[in-house]
Amino acid sequence: MSAGTPPGTILLADDNRVNRLLLARGLEQQGHTVIFAEHGREALELLRSRQFDLLLLDVLMPELDGYQVLAELKADPQLRDLPVIMTSALDELDSVVKCVEMGAEDYLNKPINAVLLNARINASLEKKRLRDQQRELISKFATREVAEELLASGFSLGGKHVEASAMFCDIRSFTTIAEAREPAETIELLNDYYTLMMDAIGGEGGVVNQMVGDGLMAIFGAPVPREDHRRRAVLAARQMVAMIGLFNEEQATQGKVQIRIGVGVASGNVIAGYTGTAHRATYTCVGDTVNVAARLESQTKVLERPILIDENTRRGLGDDIPVEAQGELEMKGKTAPVTVYSVPVDALVPERV
Repeated sequence: MSAGTPPGTILLADDNRVNRLLLARGLEQQGHTVIFAEHGREALELLRSRQFDLLLLDVLMPELDGYQVLAELKADPQLRDLPVIMTSALDELDSVVKCVEMGAEDYLNKPINAVLLNARINASLEKKRLRDQQRELISKFATREVAEELLASGFSLGGKHVEASAMFCDIRSFTTIAEAREPAETIELLNDYYTLMMDAIGGEGGVVNQMVGDGLMAIFGAPVPREDHRRRAVLAARQMVAMIGLFNEEQATQGKVQIRIGVGVASGNVIAGYTGTAHRATYTCVGDTVNVAARLESQTKVLERPILIDENTRRGLGDDIPVEAQGELEMKGKTAPVTVYSVPVDALVPERV
């Protein structure tokens, strides 16, 4: 092992038992953990059931050969970044080129030189370590869904039309609350608030893409498409309001400030993508649907209802989610009035589905 490369967990897929045992002995002497697979199908089953740092993959195997395994790995978003070193008795340039084009890190001919194998493994493990660090860093500044899309597709400004639900939420009279408290207490309150809101939103597959002061914007149905994005957005909104109720009970026992929130949800066609510059950008949604959601959130103060949704969102709900008609509202920028519904909130946090 090189000084800077820690040992890894390696899956060794080879139908020849002697090859497996001899290769494993040398790898274990280097500090690696080695797991065996006797054929390609077993290798895929193992890869999908536990974490590995590298795959040593023989080309000629029963069930599925190395080419087929490699093709399935690269088609799987969860496995395509796993380093793969091909091993084969085939000393043919065409085979080498095919494996590299399919995404293999390297190709070693049998009998395998132990020193060369060790060097290739160390290099592959170091590349994986750097990729994992990159993924972790990106995830600190973006949600998991956005991070995965960014790593899979790369970054480019622009967007695409998608069907989604947009949500806006903020704390009622937050300015007044903040003015009466020390900055540390206000920050702690915001951190608690965001913890609860992001858990409810993330639990229903939503993406929080903007946080400004006490307000947030979330998207359901992008970047990961979801047919039930309208239902999920409303379920999240109900959980958010109900969780604030439970939070207020805890705040009251400690003599701390209690808060109320308003949530607006609208559904329809939006443009989702990265906006900004090549140096600083954010993933967001824009369009009339987003504007309606923001205005619905502001109307929760007027109608004194914690959750307001539009007609399009209501159409995506089942009978198990009751709504109350609030009539039609004129909204700035809209030529026609918007039919609005409020969503009652149960006393307890609803279970996720």
